[in-house]
Amino acid sequence: MTRVSFLLAIGAGAAAVAACSQSVEAPYEPGVCFAVEAGAEGEAPVFNKLAEDQPQLEHCAARLEEMRLNFLRHGGSRQEITGAYQGQYLFIDREGIWVSKSLDGPRFIFMARTGDGRLAWPGAISRDESGRPVGVAAPSEPPSAPAAGQ
Repeated sequence: MTRVSFLLAIGAGAAAVAACSQSVEAPYEPGVCFAVEAGAEGEAPVFNKLAEDQPQLEHCAARLEEMRLNFLRHGGSRQEITGAYQGQYLFIDREGIWVSKSLDGPRFIFMARTGDGRLAWPGAISRDESGRPVGVAAPSEPPSAPAAGQ
């Protein structure tokens, strides 16, 4: 093997590795929440505008959760939804909402589901002895007002 062909082979290998590691960046449009659909085999994902004027990541997550629940109410069976907001990906599933900078990179918990299915900050969730989340409901009766003259 000549030196030139060896260098060409190394260059082609490096280009192939770089092409495989290229991740599709989430769009960065201020305040715009996207629903992300996986592209066909070998194609980039499709970003569908879901909502505008969303001031924070939490608001986009709420719109995506609303979309997921609407799909389920209309007979759908898809439990996982992927979204994007200002350069970050959101992954919504039965356990909660996860965020990541890439589609295939590490995901970090953003909001977790309580025992009754609501979403909450992970540190705010009450758990039983086994670690499972416990739903906390408001008291059924309002506190009684103090009697007159007390």
